[in-house]
Amino acid sequence: MPHASRGRGSATPAIRALDRIGVPYRLLGFDHDPAVTDFGDEAVARLPLPAPQVLKTLVVETDARDVPLAVGVVSVAGRLDLKALAHALGCKRCRMAAPAVAERRTGYVVGGISPLGQRTRLPIVIDDGVLAQPLVVVSGGRRGLDVELAPADLVRATGARTAPIERD
Repeated sequence: MPHASRGRGSATPAIRALDRIGVPYRLLGFDHDPAVTDFGDEAVARLPLPAPQVLKTLVVETDARDVPLAVGVVSVAGRLDLKALAHALGCKRCRMAAPAVAERRTGYVVGGISPLGQRTRLPIVIDDGVLAQPLVVVSGGRRGLDVELAPADLVRATGARTAPIERD
């Protein structure tokens, strides 16, 4: 069963980043099943929320020297369009980063990677379709912990740009 809280035990770097800039949010949590590897679908099922409102944070490697890694944020209902993300980043190609690289650079484990409070601030592109949602949910920095907030606040808190980077 999901629960909402703002307790001190939940203070991940993502939560601290939101608190630091004063963005309103609501914590949503559930007991993550260690056997589950499709983390976005688990969040949709366990919270339960519509899939277009639940977002996944994907780390990519690019072919650009000045931007070797970046982040794409899309709904769990869709897929990241790597060509569209490359275009939005101003490079020719990008590919999914290895999980170990994503974990090392963000400071989070796969399934708990948040676009907020990352160890290394990476360029972030959020799918522009996200802006049509009343509220969205992103990882709060660990598996089973999510943050619900307004899409405009997510863009502001991450310093992201928006572009059409999701495909069905």
